[in-house]
Amino acid sequence: QVQLVEPGGGLVQAGGSLSLSCSASGGTFTSHAMAWFRQAPGKDRESVAAIKWSGGSTYYRDSVTGRFTISRDNAKRTVYLKMNSLKTEDTAVYYCAASTTYTTYASPSPSSMNYWGKGTLVTVSS
Repeated sequence: QVQLVEPGGGLVQAGGSLSLSCSASGGTFTSHAMAWFRQAPGKDRESVAAIKWSGGSTYYRDSVTGRFTISRDNAKRTVYLKMNSLKTEDTAVYYCAASTTYTTYASPSPSSMNYWGKGTLVTVSS
C-alpha cells in the first residue's frame, strides 16, 4: 500500500521561504505523477504543483509560478516543494498526493489523485 508522509510545515513570515518534503513508500512510482495541493480554511482544495516521476516534467498554478519549485529525488523516493517569497495567502494545509497516471501531472485535480498524505500546515504571517 502506498504511503505518503510529508513533514516540514511551519510558521514563516511573509517574504520568507519554507521547504516541504514528501516521502513515498509501498509502491513503484516510475509511472506516477506526484503533486502538492493545498487547502485554506473555508476554501476548496487546489493544486499547487505537480511533477512526472519519470522525466521530471512539471506543472505550477499561476499564483505560485516563479516562487515555488517542485522537484524529486528518485533514489530517495522523495518529492520536494521549495516555497520562496511566501505570501499570507499561501497559508493552508499542504498535501502531498500521487496519481498512478503520469499524465495527471499536466492538470492535477483532487479527483485524479489516488493516494494522499495527511497534510502539513503552513502558516505565513504578515
